[in-house]
Amino acid sequence: MADDTNARPADLRLARRRRAERLAAGQAGILSRPQLYAAGLTRWEVRANLDADRWSRVGPQTVAVTTGQLGPPAWDWAAVLEGGPRAFLDGASSLRAGGLAKFDVPTVRVSVPRGARVRRVRGVDVRQTRRWAPDDLAPGAGVPRSRNEVAAVRAALWARSDRQAVLVLTMTVQQGLATASALGVEALRVRRDRRRALVHAVILDLGAGVRSLGEHDFARECRRRGLPEPSRQVLRRGPDGTYYLDALWQEWGVVVEVDGIQHAWAQNVVPDALRQNEVTLQNAVVLRLPLLGFRVAADDFFAQIERALRDRGYAA
Repeated sequence: MADDTNARPADLRLARRRRAERLAAGQAGILSRPQLYAAGLTRWEVRANLDADRWSRVGPQTVAVTTGQLGPPAWDWAAVLEGGPRAFLDGASSLRAGGLAKFDVPTVRVSVPRGARVRRVRGVDVRQTRRWAPDDLAPGAGVPRSRNEVAAVRAALWARSDRQAVLVLTMTVQQGLATASALGVEALRVRRDRRRALVHAVILDLGAGVRSLGEHDFARECRRRGLPEPSRQVLRRGPDGTYYLDALWQEWGVVVEVDGIQHAWAQNVVPDALRQNEVTLQNAVVLRLPLLGFRVAADDFFAQIERALRDRGYAA
């Protein structure tokens, strides 16, 4: 129903309310107060709908045109609208909005440029960042958010731990939200950060698999820990043809197989298991070193390697 000078005031108010609700349908039921006023509602009408429990307050600048619990999409819209006209979802929050599954995002992260006003809203983390740039926004409709590759690199830099940083980069590639090469391009934009080296190493792992854990990296770790250097990429023959062992201590019968990121995928499970069983049948101990483990838990894995060597006769 359009506004009409001959219509009753109650009908006009109902028409404006319906207009606002239609507008909110494209934003998970959330509107900012400026949007409501632009739709023709007065401050008194907004307050009346809230007092009548037709709508509910979300934050100082946002209103839900429904009542009850809000889902993640509604909170995403509320967070961006609270952040202002140049705000967008960033980091893990942006990845979740873009389709990332099975990754915990306890707080909605929103980025705004330096100098922008920052409002405090429960469950929302609005931050000024020097990394804000309009080109970082994902194209298309929907809640404003950073591109997946931008979001993944920033999520890693902002993660609570190195383990979480590695996880979010890995899951982004495994779930097809961004390629390792796209992550690499974005990582090159990072000039200074305490996790810069880790992020670059993990992206190389994601792009090149086992090959990215160079022989020098593994050998250097062995030397640093006082362990003998193994033979690497040792050719062996099995019933189904030839295969390579990543690291072999022939004298003590210990093998380390380095699992790349792709080893988490189902198509690798059967051939990997057959190869490991074949080596075990040749009376060798086979240990697995995931690349993720090398990046975030190297001490634990190398302690196991040393234990296996000593149990089979190695003495420093």
